[in-house]
Amino acid sequence: MSFYEKGPVRIRYEQHGSGFPLLLIAGGGLNSTISGLTSGSPFNPIEEFKGEYRLIASDLRNAVEGQSTGPLEIDRPWDSFTDDQLGLMDHLRIQKFMVLGFCIGGPFIWNLLRRAPDRIAAAVLAQPSGSRPEMRDLFYENNMKGWGPEFVKRRPEIKMATVDKFLTKMYRNNPDFVFTVTRDFVRNCQTPVLILPDDIPAHPYAVAMEAAMLAPKAEVSMFPWKEPKERIPLAVRQIRSFLRAHRPA
Repeated sequence: MSFYEKGPVRIRYEQHGSGFPLLLIAGGGLNSTISGLTSGSPFNPIEEFKGEYRLIASDLRNAVEGQSTGPLEIDRPWDSFTDDQLGLMDHLRIQKFMVLGFCIGGPFIWNLLRRAPDRIAAAVLAQPSGSRPEMRDLFYENNMKGWGPEFVKRRPEIKMATVDKFLTKMYRNNPDFVFTVTRDFVRNCQTPVLILPDDIPAHPYAVAMEAAMLAPKAEVSMFPWKEPKERIPLAVRQIRSFLRAHRPA
Protein backbone atom coordinates (compact mmCIF):
# COMPACT_ATOMS: atom_id res chain seq x y z
CA MET A 1 0.00 0.00 0.00
CA SER A 2 1.34 3.43 -0.98
CA PHE A 3 0.07 7.00 -1.03
CA TYR A 4 0.48 9.85 -3.50
CA GLU A 5 -0.09 13.32 -2.08
CA LYS A 6 -0.62 16.64 -3.83
CA GLY A 7 -1.84 19.58 -1.79
CA PRO A 8 -5.02 18.53 0.05
CA VAL A 9 -5.38 15.35 -2.01
CA ARG A 10 -4.13 11.97 -0.75
CA ILE A 11 -4.53 8.97 -3.05
CA ARG A 12 -3.97 5.38 -1.98
CA TYR A 13 -2.56 3.18 -4.74
CA GLU A 14 -1.03 -0.22 -5.40
CA GLN A 15 1.25 -1.62 -8.07
CA HIS A 16 1.50 -5.21 -9.29
CA GLY A 17 3.62 -6.97 -11.89
CA SER A 18 6.04 -5.47 -14.38
CA GLY A 19 6.10 -4.46 -18.02
CA PHE A 20 4.34 -1.71 -19.96
CA PRO A 21 2.13 0.36 -17.58
CA LEU A 22 -1.57 -0.47 -17.44
CA LEU A 23 -3.82 1.74 -15.32
CA LEU A 24 -6.77 -0.14 -13.80
CA ILE A 25 -10.00 1.64 -12.81
CA ALA A 26 -12.46 -0.36 -10.70
CA GLY A 27 -16.20 -0.14 -11.04
CA GLY A 28 -18.51 0.82 -8.22
CA GLY A 29 -19.24 4.41 -9.18
CA LEU A 30 -18.07 6.93 -6.60
CA ASN A 31 -17.20 3.99 -4.34
CA SER A 32 -14.58 2.70 -6.80
CA THR A 33 -11.74 1.10 -4.83
CA ILE A 34 -8.81 -1.22 -5.47
CA SER A 35 -10.67 -4.04 -3.71
CA GLY A 36 -13.44 -3.71 -6.29
CA LEU A 37 -11.06 -5.05 -8.94
CA THR A 38 -10.92 -8.39 -7.15
CA SER A 39 -14.35 -8.61 -5.49
CA GLY A 40 -16.74 -6.70 -7.73
CA SER A 41 -15.51 -7.26 -11.28
CA PRO A 42 -16.53 -10.01 -13.72
CA PHE A 43 -12.89 -11.12 -13.72
CA ASN A 44 -9.81 -10.21 -11.68
CA PRO A 45 -7.65 -7.99 -13.91
CA ILE A 46 -4.76 -8.05 -11.44
CA GLU A 47 -4.45 -11.82 -11.64
CA GLU A 48 -5.03 -11.85 -15.39
CA PHE A 49 -2.50 -9.19 -16.38
CA LYS A 50 0.17 -8.85 -13.67
CA GLY A 51 2.38 -11.35 -15.49
CA GLU A 52 2.62 -9.08 -18.53
CA TYR A 53 2.09 -5.48 -17.38
CA ARG A 54 2.96 -3.03 -14.63
CA LEU A 55 -0.46 -2.56 -13.09
CA ILE A 56 -1.41 0.63 -11.25
CA ALA A 57 -4.69 0.87 -9.31
CA SER A 58 -6.02 3.39 -6.80
CA ASP A 59 -8.96 4.13 -4.54
CA LEU A 60 -11.10 6.89 -6.00
CA ARG A 61 -10.94 10.17 -4.13
CA ASN A 62 -13.54 10.09 -1.33
CA ALA A 63 -14.79 6.55 -2.02
CA VAL A 64 -16.48 5.56 1.25
CA GLU A 65 -14.75 2.19 1.50
CA GLY A 66 -11.39 3.53 0.30
CA GLN A 67 -8.49 5.46 1.76
CA SER A 68 -8.16 8.29 -0.79
CA THR A 69 -9.29 11.72 0.34
CA GLY A 70 -9.55 15.23 -1.06
CA PRO A 71 -11.90 18.15 -1.52
CA LEU A 72 -15.17 17.97 -3.43
CA GLU A 73 -14.45 20.17 -6.44
CA ILE A 74 -18.01 21.23 -7.18
CA ASP A 75 -17.23 23.06 -10.42
CA ARG A 76 -15.15 20.27 -11.96
CA PRO A 77 -16.04 16.86 -10.52
CA TRP A 78 -14.94 14.68 -13.44
CA ASP A 79 -11.74 16.63 -14.00
CA SER A 80 -10.81 16.43 -10.32
CA PHE A 81 -10.73 12.63 -10.56
CA THR A 82 -8.81 12.80 -13.83
CA ASP A 83 -6.31 15.11 -12.09
CA ASP A 84 -5.74 12.34 -9.53
CA GLN A 85 -5.25 9.66 -12.18
CA LEU A 86 -2.83 11.70 -14.28
CA GLY A 87 -1.11 13.05 -11.17
CA LEU A 88 -0.50 9.52 -9.92
CA MET A 89 1.07 8.55 -13.24
CA ASP A 90 3.25 11.67 -13.09
CA HIS A 91 4.25 10.75 -9.54
CA LEU A 92 5.29 7.29 -10.77
CA ARG A 93 7.17 8.92 -13.70
CA ILE A 94 5.00 7.11 -16.21
CA GLN A 95 4.48 9.06 -19.41
CA LYS A 96 2.79 6.57 -21.75
CA PHE A 97 0.34 3.94 -20.54
CA MET A 98 -2.74 1.89 -21.38
CA VAL A 99 -5.92 1.81 -19.33
CA LEU A 100 -8.60 -0.76 -18.48
CA GLY A 101 -11.69 0.48 -16.66
CA PHE A 102 -15.01 -0.96 -15.51
CA CYS A 103 -18.33 0.87 -15.09
CA ILE A 104 -17.47 4.47 -14.10
CA GLY A 105 -14.11 3.72 -15.69
CA GLY A 106 -15.84 4.31 -19.04
CA PRO A 107 -16.51 8.05 -18.51
CA PHE A 108 -13.13 8.36 -16.77
CA ILE A 109 -11.36 6.84 -19.78
CA TRP A 110 -13.06 9.18 -22.23
CA ASN A 111 -11.99 12.10 -20.05
CA LEU A 112 -8.42 10.78 -19.91
CA LEU A 113 -8.44 10.54 -23.71
CA ARG A 114 -9.69 14.12 -23.90
CA ARG A 115 -7.15 15.46 -21.41
CA ALA A 116 -4.06 13.40 -22.33
CA PRO A 117 -4.55 11.78 -25.77
CA ASP A 118 -0.81 11.50 -26.44
CA ARG A 119 -0.19 9.56 -23.22
CA ILE A 120 -2.66 6.70 -23.70
CA ALA A 121 -1.68 3.98 -26.15
CA ALA A 122 -4.99 2.10 -25.96
CA ALA A 123 -8.03 1.75 -23.70
CA VAL A 124 -10.46 -0.99 -22.70
CA LEU A 125 -13.94 0.02 -21.49
CA ALA A 126 -15.66 -2.92 -19.78
CA GLN A 127 -19.39 -2.58 -18.99
CA PRO A 128 -19.09 1.22 -19.29
CA SER A 129 -21.49 3.61 -17.60
CA GLY A 130 -23.65 5.87 -19.72
CA SER A 131 -26.79 7.94 -19.66
CA ARG A 132 -30.17 6.45 -20.59
CA PRO A 133 -32.64 9.03 -22.00
CA GLU A 134 -35.44 7.43 -19.96
CA MET A 135 -33.35 7.43 -16.71
CA ARG A 136 -31.41 10.68 -16.80
CA ASP A 137 -31.29 11.04 -13.00
CA LEU A 138 -30.26 7.46 -12.21
CA PHE A 139 -26.70 8.24 -11.08
CA TYR A 140 -27.67 11.43 -9.25
CA GLU A 141 -30.41 9.66 -7.30
CA ASN A 142 -28.33 6.55 -6.54
CA ASN A 143 -25.46 8.64 -5.17
CA MET A 144 -27.72 10.97 -3.19
CA LYS A 145 -29.14 7.88 -1.46
CA GLY A 146 -26.01 5.73 -1.29
CA TRP A 147 -22.62 7.41 -1.54
CA GLY A 148 -23.57 10.90 -0.29
CA PRO A 149 -24.97 10.10 3.18
CA GLU A 150 -22.12 7.69 3.96
CA PHE A 151 -19.55 10.22 2.75
CA VAL A 152 -20.82 13.04 4.99
CA LYS A 153 -20.76 10.67 7.98
CA ARG A 154 -17.01 10.39 7.41
CA ARG A 155 -16.60 14.07 6.58
CA PRO A 156 -19.08 15.94 8.81
CA GLU A 157 -17.63 19.31 7.77
CA ILE A 158 -19.24 18.65 4.35
CA LYS A 159 -23.03 18.91 4.16
CA MET A 160 -25.49 17.16 1.88
CA ALA A 161 -26.22 20.49 0.17
CA THR A 162 -22.61 20.47 -1.06
CA VAL A 163 -22.93 16.85 -2.16
CA ASP A 164 -26.07 17.83 -4.08
CA LYS A 165 -24.17 20.55 -5.96
CA PHE A 166 -21.30 18.17 -6.72
CA LEU A 167 -23.57 15.42 -8.05
CA THR A 168 -25.70 17.92 -9.98
CA LYS A 169 -22.64 19.20 -11.82
CA MET A 170 -21.37 15.65 -12.36
CA TYR A 171 -24.53 13.96 -13.57
CA ARG A 172 -27.30 16.51 -14.25
CA ASN A 173 -25.71 19.51 -15.97
CA ASN A 174 -24.61 17.39 -18.94
CA PRO A 175 -26.79 14.28 -18.59
CA ASP A 176 -26.23 12.87 -22.06
CA PHE A 177 -24.19 10.07 -23.62
CA VAL A 178 -21.04 9.27 -21.56
CA PHE A 179 -21.10 12.42 -19.32
CA THR A 180 -17.48 13.50 -19.94
CA VAL A 181 -17.14 14.00 -23.70
CA THR A 182 -19.31 14.72 -26.73
CA ARG A 183 -20.16 12.49 -29.65
CA ASP A 184 -17.97 14.71 -31.81
CA PHE A 185 -15.02 13.99 -29.55
CA VAL A 186 -15.57 10.24 -29.80
CA ARG A 187 -16.01 10.52 -33.57
CA ASN A 188 -12.58 12.16 -33.84
CA CYS A 189 -10.74 10.10 -31.20
CA GLN A 190 -7.76 8.32 -32.78
CA THR A 191 -6.88 6.15 -29.77
CA PRO A 192 -7.66 2.44 -30.17
CA VAL A 193 -10.48 1.43 -27.82
CA LEU A 194 -12.05 -1.93 -27.04
CA ILE A 195 -15.60 -1.78 -25.67
CA LEU A 196 -17.28 -4.65 -23.81
CA PRO A 197 -20.96 -3.66 -23.52
CA ASP A 198 -23.32 -4.54 -20.71
CA ASP A 199 -27.05 -3.90 -20.47
CA ILE A 200 -28.24 -2.91 -17.02
CA PRO A 201 -29.66 0.50 -16.05
CA ALA A 202 -26.23 1.96 -15.19
CA HIS A 203 -24.45 0.33 -18.15
CA PRO A 204 -26.69 0.95 -21.18
CA TYR A 205 -25.97 -1.25 -24.19
CA ALA A 206 -27.14 1.44 -26.63
CA VAL A 207 -24.63 4.01 -25.36
CA ALA A 208 -21.73 1.54 -25.39
CA MET A 209 -22.54 0.50 -28.94
CA GLU A 210 -23.04 4.08 -30.10
CA ALA A 211 -19.57 4.95 -28.81
CA ALA A 212 -18.14 1.85 -30.51
CA MET A 213 -19.78 2.83 -33.81
CA LEU A 214 -18.56 6.43 -33.58
CA ALA A 215 -14.95 5.86 -32.53
CA PRO A 216 -12.87 5.28 -35.68
CA LYS A 217 -10.46 2.86 -34.00
CA ALA A 218 -12.96 1.00 -31.83
CA GLU A 219 -13.41 -2.74 -31.46
CA VAL A 220 -16.25 -4.41 -29.63
CA SER A 221 -16.62 -7.71 -27.82
CA MET A 222 -19.33 -10.31 -28.26
CA PHE A 223 -22.52 -9.64 -26.33
CA PRO A 224 -23.38 -10.87 -23.80
CA TRP A 225 -19.85 -11.64 -22.66
CA LYS A 226 -20.50 -12.20 -18.94
CA GLU A 227 -23.31 -14.75 -19.27
CA PRO A 228 -22.98 -17.65 -19.31
CA LYS A 229 -19.85 -17.33 -17.17
CA GLU A 230 -18.01 -19.67 -19.53
CA ARG A 231 -17.79 -16.73 -21.94
CA ILE A 232 -15.73 -14.52 -19.62
CA PRO A 233 -12.38 -16.20 -20.40
CA LEU A 234 -13.04 -15.57 -24.09
CA ALA A 235 -13.60 -11.86 -23.36
CA VAL A 236 -10.39 -11.76 -21.32
CA ARG A 237 -8.57 -13.39 -24.22
CA GLN A 238 -9.83 -10.62 -26.51
CA ILE A 239 -8.66 -7.95 -24.06
CA ARG A 240 -5.24 -9.60 -23.89
CA SER A 241 -4.93 -9.73 -27.68
CA PHE A 242 -6.08 -6.10 -28.01
CA LEU A 243 -3.57 -4.84 -25.42
CA ARG A 244 -0.72 -6.80 -27.00
CA ALA A 245 -1.61 -5.45 -30.44
CA HIS A 246 -1.42 -1.84 -29.27
CA ARG A 247 1.36 -2.05 -26.67
CA PRO A 248 4.25 0.18 -27.75
CA ALA A 249 7.45 -1.69 -28.55
